[in-house]
Amino acid sequence: MFDFDKELADLPRQTVLCIGDLMLDDFVYGEVTRISPEAPAPVLAVQRSETNIGGAGNVARNLASLGVRCIFVGVIGEDDAGRALTAALKAESLIDARLVPDASRPTTRKVRFVSEHYSTHLLRADWELAKPVGKDKEQALIEHALQALPRVGAVILSDYAKGVLTPRVIRAVIDAANKAKKPVIVDPKGMDYSIYRGATLITPNRQELAAATHKRADSEAEIVAAAEELRRLVESNAVLVTRSEDGMTLLMKSEEPVHVAAYPVKVRDVSGAGDTVAAVLAVMLAAKAGFEPAMRAANAAAAVAVSKRGTATVSVAELRARILPAASLAAEEKVLFDWSLLDERMKEWRRQGLRIGFTNGCFDLLHPGHVKVLTAARALCDRLVVGLNSDSSVKKLKGEGRPVQDAHARAEVLAALESVDLVVVFEEDMPLKLIARVRPKTLIKGGDYRLDQVVGREQVEADGGEVVLVDLVPGFSTTELVKRSRTAAKL
Repeated sequence: MFDFDKELADLPRQTVLCIGDLMLDDFVYGEVTRISPEAPAPVLAVQRSETNIGGAGNVARNLASLGVRCIFVGVIGEDDAGRALTAALKAESLIDARLVPDASRPTTRKVRFVSEHYSTHLLRADWELAKPVGKDKEQALIEHALQALPRVGAVILSDYAKGVLTPRVIRAVIDAANKAKKPVIVDPKGMDYSIYRGATLITPNRQELAAATHKRADSEAEIVAAAEELRRLVESNAVLVTRSEDGMTLLMKSEEPVHVAAYPVKVRDVSGAGDTVAAVLAVMLAAKAGFEPAMRAANAAAAVAVSKRGTATVSVAELRARILPAASLAAEEKVLFDWSLLDERMKEWRRQGLRIGFTNGCFDLLHPGHVKVLTAARALCDRLVVGLNSDSSVKKLKGEGRPVQDAHARAEVLAALESVDLVVVFEEDMPLKLIARVRPKTLIKGGDYRLDQVVGREQVEADGGEVVLVDLVPGFSTTELVKRSRTAAKL
C-alpha cells in the first residue's frame, strides 16, 4: 500500500527538470455593470490586477510550492516581459532558471480580463510568436537540459507550441533521459504526437486525445481505445487523459485502465490546472510512487488548483489534506495555508451580513483553557477566524523544542472544534497583517492580557470593531504542560 503521508513529507528531497514555453500571465479583475456606448462591448471597471509566471514556468512554480527543487530551461525575449519573468524566477529560491535570451522573438504574454462577480473570463489578449526557435537557441536549450539531467529525478516537457520544444530538442532530451533511466512526463500540444516517442507518460486532455488519434473520446470505452492507440504510437509506458469535471483515466501498458472521479469542488478558474497536474505527476514519479498513486495525487492537486483564481499553485499541506481520509478532509475545509482564498471567504461572509470575530495563538497542546476561550469567542460573533502561528513563528516566540506539534497537526485539531469556522496559518510573530486582511468586528483574547497589550486593537477599533477579553480557566498552560511532560520523561 502506498503511504501518501510519508511520501508527501519526502517531496522536498526531489529535484525535477522542466523544459518548455515560458509566459507572463496577467490577470485584470473587475466588475461589469454596463455596456460601452462606443460599441456593443462590456465595460470592465478594473479593481485589481495580478502578474504571475505562466506557461511552463507555472509548472516550475507548482514544483517550488510543493517544496521541490526545479531546474527550469526556457527562452525569453529581450523585452519588459522577459525582464519581469527573469526577476520573478530569481525571486523563487527553489527554481534554478537557465534562460536562453532571443532578441528575435517577444516573450509570450497573456492578459486575461476577468469579471470578479461571475468568475468569468471576458477576453484574453496574447503577445507571442509561435514559431520554432533557431538552431543556435535549440543547441543552447539542449546543452542546459543535458547538463541538468544527472541532478534530477524526473523530466517534464511542457509544450505550449510556442517554439521552444522543437522536434530536435524533444528528441535529444527524451533519448538522454531514457538512457539515464529518468522518467519523462509530457504535457503535449499540436497534432503530431509521434515527436514525443519514448516518453514515459503523456498527459493529453480529452479534446487533445481525440484530435491526435482522429477518434472519438466521449465515453470511457472510447477514451481507453484512443489512449491505447496513442500509447502505441508514442511507445510510452502510460497515457493519462484529463477529463475536466469527469476526472482522469490512466492507461498503462499491459494493465487494466484506471478511472478516477474528480473531487467535488467549486471551480473558480481552470487556468494552469494542467501545469499543476504535470508538476505533481513528475515529482511523484521521481519519488518512485508508480503511475496510479501519481495520478491520484495529481487529481487531488487539480481540485485544489481549480478552486483558486488565476494561475494557481498547490502546497504540500493543501495536497495532503485533499488526499487523506474523510476525517482530515472535514478539517481541510476550515484550514487555509494559502491566503489567496482568504479574501474570497471574508467577502462572502460580509455579503451575508455576518459578524466576523478573530483570535490567535500557537495552540501547541490544546487544553481546556484554549477551548474555553474559543467557545467564548465564538459566542461573540457569527464566524470565528483563528490565526495560527506557523512552526517557525512558534519557535521564535517559545524557543527550541517548540512547537511540539507541527502547524498542520495544530490546524487540524483546531478545525475539528465546532466553535472554530476558519484557521489561517501566518508566518509573522504577530498577526497584524492577517488582522488587516480579516478586518474583524470583534477581536478576542484571553484575560491574561490588558487591552493595551492586545495586538491589532488599534486597527480593529479604527475600523469600528471592538476588543473583548475573556476569562481563562485557571491551572492550564501549554508551557507548563510541556515542562511537566518533559520532567516526567526524565524520571
